[in-house]
Amino acid sequence: PKEELFGLTSQLRRAGASIPTNFAEGCGSNSEKEFGRYLNIALASCCEVEYLLVLTRDLKYLTVEEYQLLEDQLFKIRKQIYNLKQKLN
Repeated sequence: PKEELFGLTSQLRRAGASIPTNFAEGCGSNSEKEFGRYLNIALASCCEVEYLLVLTRDLKYLTVEEYQLLEDQLFKIRKQIYNLKQKLN
């Protein structure tokens, strides 16, 4: 149904926007520890996006090729955040 697709699209957009939003908010924090906390939140948002991508693929709103492209991009973003987090520790 259109309502389901709209709801899923909206949730995916919000989760995707949360990744750089938390990164930016963490940049404005007062300490590396606080910045690390925001990076953890950004990583959690990556997990949410990953699940929503799987769901949209399973519901056949995305082709396997579209899913794979988005999953690859998400993997790169997650790896960059994780590497930055490791440097803070």
